[in-house]
Amino acid sequence: MLKRKIEKELSKWKSIPDHNPLVIKGCRQCGKTFSALHFANENYESVVYINFYENNIYKEIFSGTNSVDRITMELSAVTGRQNAFIPQKTCIILDEIQESPAARACLKFFKMDGRYDIIATGSLLGISGYKDEPVSIPVGYETVITMYPLDFEEFLWANGVSEVFIAELLNNLQTLMPFSESVLSFMNSQMLNYMVVGGMPAVVNSFISNHLLDVTLQLQRDIINGYRDDMVKYSPKPEKSKIRECFDSIPRQLAKENKKFQYSLIERGGRASKFAGVIKWIEDAGIIQVCHNLSIPELPLAGNAETDNFKIYMTDIGLLTAMLEDGTQFDILHNRLYTYKGAIVENLIADFFTKAGKNLYYFRKDSGLEIDFVTRWRNEATLIECKSSDGNIKSAKTILSHPEKYHVGQAIKFCNKNIGKSNGIITMPLFSGAFLFSCSQ
Repeated sequence: MLKRKIEKELSKWKSIPDHNPLVIKGCRQCGKTFSALHFANENYESVVYINFYENNIYKEIFSGTNSVDRITMELSAVTGRQNAFIPQKTCIILDEIQESPAARACLKFFKMDGRYDIIATGSLLGISGYKDEPVSIPVGYETVITMYPLDFEEFLWANGVSEVFIAELLNNLQTLMPFSESVLSFMNSQMLNYMVVGGMPAVVNSFISNHLLDVTLQLQRDIINGYRDDMVKYSPKPEKSKIRECFDSIPRQLAKENKKFQYSLIERGGRASKFAGVIKWIEDAGIIQVCHNLSIPELPLAGNAETDNFKIYMTDIGLLTAMLEDGTQFDILHNRLYTYKGAIVENLIADFFTKAGKNLYYFRKDSGLEIDFVTRWRNEATLIECKSSDGNIKSAKTILSHPEKYHVGQAIKFCNKNIGKSNGIITMPLFSGAFLFSCSQ
């Protein structure tokens, strides 16, 4: 069984007195249902599982009334579990809650009633055009958390790497002490595996079981095709084809030297007025992450973000590599990928940062200055450069040499080198990006 970090968040939620119903959102097949059920079975005397996608009668029950007593009575009749609803000892799992806007609205009444804990999960929550009927969000009566596919640390756990070993990695990063060559080699090997496998639970389980990349690739492409089907099934009718075209353009967008998103790569003469809502749909579905350009690389980052200038990355690095041609995985593992390797390395760091809960920003100016990412680290604006080998970081050096203009005092270069520091620039191996915010003190 895969160990997930969300288990700690669930325990923290349960420990809060008078807690709200919990809503777990995230892309399809990232493990929401499994984690919710596992936690509930471990922590409650009774668990009631409701899947709105599989049984329409559940939608009818929640649509017909706001009474908790009436809902639980009818659920008892339908499920045949007359004694399942035990006050203060029952957790109700509402799976695929996006299929029932009425059930989402009823969270308020379960909160006010207070007898039962609710964990709701949904893959397409909040996206435009999903349902014809309006969704009443119970503001103030629910707690929402976002779940992602496995991050690199969870991937390491799944592959048998101990927490003690990872704690030693963190100590090296915290103190900027170089890794031993054996640790560096091992972690680089694990990172390459992660670049091709990614973090979708079914894919990781398959890789652990048989290490057959053709099998994992087929699973990844099945997930991608499932996303494409969702885009056709659930998006607003006028945008169905545009959403798929935008999604399929991602590898081409990242292949450019200037990775700023260009609508013309989707359609000749494409404009923001036609495609902006499309990108928002895919982002809200949890499939991609948008990385906004900064007008200036200083804090607060969100306040300096330019909404019209952005890059996009796949939320999960494994799904990006699966969107490329056959043989790409083999090339990555054997260090034979050249032109596109920089794009994959950038998406790898975006994967690390996103799954750490960080918003993505970059900095690019017409003057030629370009920084792959900018983030808050150790309470400072920090320039992040990503290199597939080593490479020069001229832009970062230029910015650091003008602190009176840019108010930036540090930069990190992720590359294929060991830990080091010189002239305000910290060098770290690429895999370190997964642990950067764990050693931010």
